Amino acid sequence: MRDGWQGLGVAELGRAIGAGEIDPVALTDGYLAAIDAHPYRDRIYTVVTAERARAEAAAASDRARLGVRRGPLDGVPVSWKDLFDSAGDETKAGSDLLSGRVPPMDAEVLAKATRAGMVCLGKTHMSELAFSGLGVNPVTETPPNINDPELVPGGSSSGAAASVAWGLAPAGIGSDTGGSVRIPSAYNNLVGLKTTAGRLSLQGVVPLAESFDTVGPLAKTVEDCAALLAVMEGGKPVDLAGATVTGRRLLILDTYTDDVRPEPGAGFSNAVDKLAAAGAEISHGTVDGIVEAMDLAPILFTSEAYGTWKHAIESAPEKMFPRILDRFRSGANFSAADYVAAWQWLEHLRGQWAAQVAGYDAVILPTAPNLPPHAARLLEDDAYYVTENLLTLRNTRVGNLMGLAALTLPTDVPGAGIMFLGQPFGEEALLRLGKAAEAALA
Repeated sequence: MRDGWQGLGVAELGRAIGAGEIDPVALTDGYLAAIDAHPYRDRIYTVVTAERARAEAAAASDRARLGVRRGPLDGVPVSWKDLFDSAGDETKAGSDLLSGRVPPMDAEVLAKATRAGMVCLGKTHMSELAFSGLGVNPVTETPPNINDPELVPGGSSSGAAASVAWGLAPAGIGSDTGGSVRIPSAYNNLVGLKTTAGRLSLQGVVPLAESFDTVGPLAKTVEDCAALLAVMEGGKPVDLAGATVTGRRLLILDTYTDDVRPEPGAGFSNAVDKLAAAGAEISHGTVDGIVEAMDLAPILFTSEAYGTWKHAIESAPEKMFPRILDRFRSGANFSAADYVAAWQWLEHLRGQWAAQVAGYDAVILPTAPNLPPHAARLLEDDAYYVTENLLTLRNTRVGNLMGLAALTLPTDVPGAGIMFLGQPFGEEALLRLGKAAEAALA
């Protein structure tokens, strides 16, 4: 890999390809060589699709030479979480329940990225069936955290984050059901975008709870996230020029900041001070009904997840990580009436949220109340696992329950992020705010 290439994000690489400064074949070969030489290769990638990547890069190189590039990211490599179907490659979503599952077609978002000229480097490890925010997976692999390989990387898009943080992909595509893009992004000092449920296609994506499942990028910059959203949607990226935090109204939910642990608390506080210094208007308060909504999470998430996977799980429960198995089975504790009533009440609470935050540009929170836990201890100490798993996803789950677009940015504390909760289908406005916040935090 030539000096500096691994430090560039997808947008910068795309511009360099367009300017004739980087050849897609050389770029892809550089990443494939870096992957193969890396000591954590097999802890990060489930499969490296070298043949496919080289063929896609060669085609992108020809288009660049002829001046017929398909878009701004034509020829740029990217990694994919191992729940996105890729034709001819095993896609097992981190679980031996799906060993030998080889789809015949790409997931729709992967197909769109390919049509836009992006290069598929391979598939990355993840929490089993995407049902943990920690990223520890003794069934397959637990990717290393960039700040300390003994710490968890965050999940469930654990390998996606690791591939970017360790320089083995310029960006990764993951999924977020309760925080699974934002947590690994924050734990590895990256930018992560949770899209609104329904914005990006889930066709060919192994589900956890489809009512909440979303697709999103883990990247180096807000601009990268905007570019990747456009590629997966088949549209154009939002114009980020002139974005500012001056006069932007940001609400801090005190309910979810009062008991944050010292290090992520300091990162969040420092970030808020920088935003205020750049002209943002910071308010503190609460939103009625959010505690009630959080209390509905066990009914909504586990019921749908267990309903989706009950047959496969109960046909071979011994293949699963016991703590993930127990979490799925907890969905059997609720009736259909409980589930329907919970959804009806959640829709009411979403209306309350929308009315009470309408005057703000975003709600801001620490992305996670804790720093990445120690991987080995999680496997040895049941109480520690339960406490850290629930705490890790506590703040991010607000965005999923309220059906919002959300963005996490790194702070000056490694492993700690600041999260911006925007409006449903408000990704464009959120990305403009995020671009301005990124500059203020730098």
